[in-house]
Amino acid sequence: MKPTFVSSPGTRGQLAARIGAAAWILNAAQFLVVQLIVRSRWRTPYSWKRNNISDLGNVHCRIWDESRPRYVCSPLHGLMNTSFAVQGVLLLIGVLLTGFAWGRGAMAWTARILFVISAGGWVLVGMVPADVNEDLHVLGALLIMGLGNIGLLCAGCVRKDSPLGRMRAVTLGIAATAILGAWMFFGQHGPGIGLGGMERVAAFAPQIWTVVAALAVFRAAAADTPRAVGAAVRNAAPSAGRTE
Repeated sequence: MKPTFVSSPGTRGQLAARIGAAAWILNAAQFLVVQLIVRSRWRTPYSWKRNNISDLGNVHCRIWDESRPRYVCSPLHGLMNTSFAVQGVLLLIGVLLTGFAWGRGAMAWTARILFVISAGGWVLVGMVPADVNEDLHVLGALLIMGLGNIGLLCAGCVRKDSPLGRMRAVTLGIAATAILGAWMFFGQHGPGIGLGGMERVAAFAPQIWTVVAALAVFRAAAADTPRAVGAAVRNAAPSAGRTE
């Protein structure tokens, strides 16, 4: 049984798409702002180059990570973990409500299903900090930066007659960057920008895409509004005539 997505334009579809696009923009904004707030409360310096994003959500103050030992103490870890979970919820809302922008076809469905799985990964990461259950936390990260970024690649292959399909070159470029970043991060390679920086390439690239995609959805919904109004008027006219 296929998930129920809004998949056709029209007044209701446009409203849903706008809400979904707004959720994507809000999502990217809250994720960045919360990271800045949480890192500002660290007594030991937090490095975008050396520290993982997940370090901001670690519950305990201690030396962490055998492969790259570092002292982690995040007083506002609860806020960061909430942001992770909110990230998943808002990503999901956007995927479900921007249906008509994806167009039809197997590639569109595949992309959206993988994004839904990625959203679940964000919720899992927020619910299970790395220093509470590292295995589950890593699973969540794999869903996000593995399947999620593959979903982004699939989004770059949706039909060109769809609003998101018309930004294919941008999507494929961002997807390639995200996948390369994930491969480098999980392979423990961080030339120049460190593993913390490489993780951000893998995780932030999809954030950038959702903002760009949200703007494309807003434009498509606005362009479709006059046609939807015209269709509503034409459909109402015969009914009015029969009433008279």
